[in-house]
Amino acid sequence: MQIKSLYVSSLERCNGSLVVAIGIMQLLKTKYRKVAFFRPIIEESAKKDHKIMTIKNYFSLNIPYADTYAFTLSEVDNRISMNKTHELYEQILIQVRQLEEEYDFILIEGIGKNLLSSSIDFDINLAIAKNLSAPFISVLNGNEKNLKQIVESIAIESKSIQTEGCFHFATFVNRLSSKSMEACKNYFSDTQLHYELYFLPEKKELGAPTVKEVKNALNCKHVFGDQKYLEKTIKRNKIIAMRVEHFIDFIEEKDLIITPYDRSDIIMALLTLYHSKLYPNVAGIVLTGGSKMDKNIEKLLNSFENLALPILSTKEDTYTTSIKIEAIKAKITAKSQNKLAIILGMFTTYVDSKKIEAKLLEKNDDIVTPLMFEFNIFKRAREDKSMIVLPESSDERVLKAAEIVMQGNIVNITLLGDELELKNRSSLLGIDISNATIINPLTSELTETFATKFYELRKHKGMQMEEAKEMMMHNETYFATMMVYLGYVDGMVSGAVHTTANTVRPALQIIKTKASSSVVSSLFFMCFDTKVLVYADCAINQDPSAEALATIAIDSADTAKNFGIEPKIAMLSYSTGTSGSGEDVEKIKIATQLVREKRPELQIEGPIQYDAAIDKNIAKQKLPDSKVAGEATVFIFPDLNTGNNTYKAVRDSSGAIAIGPILQGLNKPINDLSRGCIVEDIVNTIAITSIQASGN
Repeated sequence: MQIKSLYVSSLERCNGSLVVAIGIMQLLKTKYRKVAFFRPIIEESAKKDHKIMTIKNYFSLNIPYADTYAFTLSEVDNRISMNKTHELYEQILIQVRQLEEEYDFILIEGIGKNLLSSSIDFDINLAIAKNLSAPFISVLNGNEKNLKQIVESIAIESKSIQTEGCFHFATFVNRLSSKSMEACKNYFSDTQLHYELYFLPEKKELGAPTVKEVKNALNCKHVFGDQKYLEKTIKRNKIIAMRVEHFIDFIEEKDLIITPYDRSDIIMALLTLYHSKLYPNVAGIVLTGGSKMDKNIEKLLNSFENLALPILSTKEDTYTTSIKIEAIKAKITAKSQNKLAIILGMFTTYVDSKKIEAKLLEKNDDIVTPLMFEFNIFKRAREDKSMIVLPESSDERVLKAAEIVMQGNIVNITLLGDELELKNRSSLLGIDISNATIINPLTSELTETFATKFYELRKHKGMQMEEAKEMMMHNETYFATMMVYLGYVDGMVSGAVHTTANTVRPALQIIKTKASSSVVSSLFFMCFDTKVLVYADCAINQDPSAEALATIAIDSADTAKNFGIEPKIAMLSYSTGTSGSGEDVEKIKIATQLVREKRPELQIEGPIQYDAAIDKNIAKQKLPDSKVAGEATVFIFPDLNTGNNTYKAVRDSSGAIAIGPILQGLNKPINDLSRGCIVEDIVNTIAITSIQASGN
């Protein structure tokens, strides 16, 4: 029987079960179209459950909140005290079975042991899992435990699960030091278990609060700094009351500084440090005492534009404030991008997803949601870990995307720019680029080599050596393109700042087109609710010839296949079949015939109207014998005007997610961004570029 649910829980406190639930949910979303998250018991109903909302929002689960839980703790207490335990389990079972009818899979997370009252048996999670016939995933806390203690905990947990009569699916030992992880791996290396056993490292960042959490917990006033910088993670809290010349040496990266509101000298010093490249950057400042600060200091602070140093104020005294901040328990939410990237990267690195998939008895399904498509892209990109260069490191969106893909263990990143300047700016923005390779074209030893090579490639066009060197030193896109050409990196993503021409021109001059491609073209992955389609060309070729259209169709079909989409090509026109005539229709007919001659194995139809290509009912009327009509997955537009307007109209009217433009036809992967792109667009394009580079 195919597994329809998994139950994640633990008999221990502070185990990090949410971390495991997030990792498992990521895996499930790549395999199932409709996944539900369910908690049999939540703490209270007065406010929405934190764990439910984190997973529901981050994974865009289409499930009403009322369906995500069965009982509150107080309701469970009442039923147990009235000897209605059987009724309790029965109601949970009914609710889960109803979810199974509507969803392909259900991930269930139990209640934490630390929340259980004396009247509730601590094995209640096992009892619920048994009554649901849900395989059990246990999560153990390995923090500050030696090997003997960890081994004993694993054995006790396994025995408890077996005794209760549950199917033991897997055990995760979380929060391990690097030494403990190595010891555990060695100890269990030759041990045959009837369940999967995984070890996850301690990540202190996951337990660190953000400035925003401090603000909310203390009900502070947000005095200065842009809202987005409240998401900065705090490493430690420090009370500063000493003289400026004495406290500077005590400041460390990501400190939260607590100081009285009237210490203008400290505020001024911290602002000076903020603009210095020689000292660490603090996460934020909390001013205590609650009274108004000096008007001149306030005026000075207001003069800063885009101040990346959040400043809070509270009426509490310094000592009370410090105690309250220390007591804050950090939370992971759907907006905790850095923490979520760490979790997903950690899960991918230390967990064998293929073994879990094998146990779940994979379900074949041709329906693909945007989230499934995105997660599959990330999964494939992680398999080869390509090196992608981002020349536009001056853009905050690019830096944030670089952090996310590195934290998520998706790709390796090279940034172009001054290392000290980049690291200082990233630190001010609360962005971690410590794992990136940073190259400065102005000082790099590669610049001379690149200039010489560029001169050799372009001297027949009148290029001079000095001109080549100038371009390599001062045009990051050319430098980055040369890195791709000579194999220093696997691909490039640009265009957040520069135009498409500035991205494509160096590629045409240096990378050049494939032998099989006469043109460089682009496509968009159009992600609808239940399918992903390919639209081409919507960004590059203004009025392609029949020969160019044929090349675009073939390249688009190959790209679609590389990304798991079965290519069924629709050569779009204002007429279908033989219903129309004219120069524009003839061009489509010729292009379609050229594709059939060059690649007879490809399924293609043209000329065909969009409605006949997408709608099965219309297809039956217009082209009843066609194998493509009504089922097309690759749409080739006759010109740029039609393609660009259509993709935007469909995107904006249907709510589809458009990923692209993705360039094709080049010898090596170079991809362009829209200047209006958001961080998620850049992340997706980086992952796609990695897949293009590896060809996996």
